[in-house]
Amino acid sequence: MKSVPTHKPRPMVDLLVSIVVPAFILMKLSGDNELGASGGLILALSFPLGWGLFELVKYRKFNFIALLGLVNVLLTGGIGLLELDTKWLAIKEAAIPGVIGLAVLASTFTSSPLIKALLFNPSVMDVEKINERLQQHNSVAEFEARLLKATYFVAGSFAFSSTMNYILAKWLVTSPAGTPEFNEQLGQLTLYSYPMIALPSTVMMMAIFYYLWRTIHSLTGLKLEEVLANKSAG
Repeated sequence: MKSVPTHKPRPMVDLLVSIVVPAFILMKLSGDNELGASGGLILALSFPLGWGLFELVKYRKFNFIALLGLVNVLLTGGIGLLELDTKWLAIKEAAIPGVIGLAVLASTFTSSPLIKALLFNPSVMDVEKINERLQQHNSVAEFEARLLKATYFVAGSFAFSSTMNYILAKWLVTSPAGTPEFNEQLGQLTLYSYPMIALPSTVMMMAIFYYLWRTIHSLTGLKLEEVLANKSAG
């Protein structure tokens, strides 16, 4: 039986396939003298859709965020090809991070807040060592309370993304769906959303990680290198 290959993050490839290439096609190849509005849209969306399906089939790992990404691509294609009102594009842009944020918030009412899946998990941190030290210092309850606060911070970062997505889509995409102008504006939205939304969101996630690390350090006395998961160990 063939083993499933290990997934290795390739951020530059992801950026190229999911943002740069589709934006170029939408902005430069969607005119009536090139691929046309529908042809340009289909080709542009095929890149992130094909890449997402390739990763899903190759690594056979369910990824909620990746699934939302695929749904996002399909909804964008549906809005463009069915020539729906552009207000639905703004709503869709806001809905994806909004759904994630609500899921993070809803997880605070369960025994496993999603912060554990995002940051406090064995692939990122040495969870076993941290839990042992927390028990030794009688700090488990305090840590859980701060973990809950970090979960609220994560939900807030997705709320920021949702709001900015909506504002940016309403500002940039004003032409009717199914036109070359719509495709060009959609390409601009794809490009601008990265520096204006993705980067600030990444900075916020890094700040939340720092907060979590400072919390662990103050409650356990562990250093950063002791907190991070050591995949080469054992």
